Amino acid sequence: MTDLGVGQDIANAIYTDSQSVLAVARRPIFHARTKHIEVHYHYVMETLSVGEISFSYVPTQDNPAVLFTKALSREKFEAFRKPLSLIPFVD
Repeated sequence: MTDLGVGQDIANAIYTDSQSVLAVARRPIFHARTKHIEVHYHYVMETLSVGEISFSYVPTQDNPAVLFTKALSREKFEAFRKPLSLIPFVD
């Protein structure tokens, strides 16, 4: 944010439903499962370590972002659409 000329005092919060992402980001030990992660992805771990970002776990059933990433039933789609202020598409 500083590069964009916008200062802030707190870390940007990133909410995820992936326990493995949280584990790898919080404990950047390189082993067989992480050795093929490309170098530019390590930037996330660096920004986490200096406090520019923070990760928080959000269960899938409480995360409206799954609307854009997963196939959902109509009921769940409608439930996640409302908090994002998305209106229904009507002809």
